[in-house]
Amino acid sequence: MYYEPGRTPHGLPFNPFKACIVPRPIGWISTTSPEGLDNLAPYSQFQMVSYDPPTLMFSGNLNARGERKDTIKNVTATGEFVWNMATWALRDAVNASSEELPSDGDEFAHAGLAKAPSRLVRPPRVAASPIQFECRLLTTLHLPGNTPVGTVDVIFGTVVAVHIADEFLRADGRIDIEGIRPLARMGYHDYTSVEHVFTMSPRGSPARFAGLEGSPEKMAEAVRALKP
Repeated sequence: MYYEPGRTPHGLPFNPFKACIVPRPIGWISTTSPEGLDNLAPYSQFQMVSYDPPTLMFSGNLNARGERKDTIKNVTATGEFVWNMATWALRDAVNASSEELPSDGDEFAHAGLAKAPSRLVRPPRVAASPIQFECRLLTTLHLPGNTPVGTVDVIFGTVVAVHIADEFLRADGRIDIEGIRPLARMGYHDYTSVEHVFTMSPRGSPARFAGLEGSPEKMAEAVRALKP
């Protein structure tokens, strides 16, 4: 099949675009308003951008009323947010936190989740999540859409603190991803979780190995080794 988005119909009963870009990690973002109200919501338009410094992004569409969502309002007003890893064990809570509550509603309470204090930023962490990143706002990008709902605000944040539950660190120092079973967004109303991991040995220079690992320290060593 072939179609041109916005120009020619795809002819399918369901739009295939999101189902083609899978799996997508979930940005389960907690924020706090200037007035002190906590918010929690999942975003499937989420990704790592860089590792030195560790930087990530997520984007939020306007809601059905053409307004910015509370997450976006809170981040742009306070400059802080937390990413919480969404997991198979927390799938129902992730789904519950996606509901659109009044601005004074607390998604933590609505989803039955306990809060854990952060160390460097104000928004709380999801206590039951095995990994959380405390983040500070780096920059934003506003992208107009074909419709109000298609309009998005892209949030870029710098990770300033990392929390990893000790029980999910293996003896070899790696994270037990299969034990955590992170959730990922598929197309339509579908999700998946990571249940199987395999390794492919990389080829190339030590600098490439360091880049694939995301290690600034090893990258610096590889660069020094290249100098005469």
